Amino acid sequence: MSAPPLPLSPTAAPAHRRTVRITVVLLFAAWLVDYVDRLVINLVLPSVGVEFDLDRTQQGLVVSAFFLAYALCQLPGGMLADRFGGRRVTLWALLAWSVFTAATGFAWSFAVLLALRFAFGVAQGVFPPASMKVLTERTRPEERMGANGTVMSSNALAAVVTPLAVAPLVSVFGWRSAFWSTAALGVLALAAVRFWLPAPLPRAEAAESTEGVGEPRPGLRAVLGMGVLWRFALMMFGYNTIIWGLNTWVPAYLSDELGVPLTSAGALLAVPALGAALATVLGGRLADRLGGRHRAIVVPGMGVAAVALLLMAYAPSVTGFVAFGTLAVFGASLAYMPVFAVPLAGLAPAYVGVGSAVVILGGQVAGMVAPPVMGALADAFSFRVAFGFLVLGALIAAVMACLTPQDADAFRAAAERAPRSSRTAKETA
Repeated sequence: MSAPPLPLSPTAAPAHRRTVRITVVLLFAAWLVDYVDRLVINLVLPSVGVEFDLDRTQQGLVVSAFFLAYALCQLPGGMLADRFGGRRVTLWALLAWSVFTAATGFAWSFAVLLALRFAFGVAQGVFPPASMKVLTERTRPEERMGANGTVMSSNALAAVVTPLAVAPLVSVFGWRSAFWSTAALGVLALAAVRFWLPAPLPRAEAAESTEGVGEPRPGLRAVLGMGVLWRFALMMFGYNTIIWGLNTWVPAYLSDELGVPLTSAGALLAVPALGAALATVLGGRLADRLGGRHRAIVVPGMGVAAVALLLMAYAPSVTGFVAFGTLAVFGASLAYMPVFAVPLAGLAPAYVGVGSAVVILGGQVAGMVAPPVMGALADAFSFRVAFGFLVLGALIAAVMACLTPQDADAFRAAAERAPRSSRTAKETA
């Protein structure tokens, strides 16, 4: 076990706070652009469906093409971040996904659109583990979840900003203009990270350079073989089933089933997004205060989400649908940061990139599965059945919260058992 970090001296404290503050602001901006870029497709999906004559299952596949690539690139992204550094990989990702976002505005067929969304997913897929590594290198363990909660609240804020900004833009200039505009934001975020991101904290560099001295260091295969890490990935799968199921199909439901104009739908979608932003920050603060112990947050939050999702599916009015949807998103979003708390505290610094990629991978598989499944359910049955399907995500997340270690020491103990068992089996053979 590594020694706890030494307390900061009075002279070092202001510099440390400045490093954390600038890092959080820059990562917040990068993640905001990341999420705006991927949410745009949900807002324009009805227009894209009309232009390319797509049914709901095909529209769901447009979303899934992104998540397939995004999921496939999580582990390579973590390996690249551990090998080349989080900052460098973050810059590569920002540049590449901005290019493919702009290119999406030039798509001329369903096949081309699928290919461009897949390429976009590859570019964005390497970003999350790199971002986690950037933050881990510039924060102390006791402040990490709070800082990461603030960074990740950008996702919910993007869900507020995107419909409010994109809906009027699409109404006036068409769906293609939305992709060209958001690509420009990516270039601005790239420049900000390139010139203003602070250097890592000295103790983070020391931890990486001295890790493993005097004790065996686990290999990459051993990290990927940690069953406990994949249980956290399943928890993230449950969470993202809810979030991406709603993100993908609520705009279409409001427009197609309830007759809400796109500009009005944008304003309505901002309400649950604000609830999600608040819950994400609150979940990160609670995770820091509880020292992990995600079960105490995830299980009640997912219980609320499950009940609210059923009430939302059968709500007789737009007001009821939005109110129950907001409650569902709030309950689910409380779980987001607690999913990461124990793995990030328990993993060795050199494997934060790959370890966080494993957890994120679970969520991206959900993003790949939920949209087309819900589209098929809506085509075959109704949107009520499709929204009811999301309760399964809440159940999976709650069960996994009960089957995973609740603090960093328990996580390390569980992670060490698997490699030891594997070595014993080989020696016996």
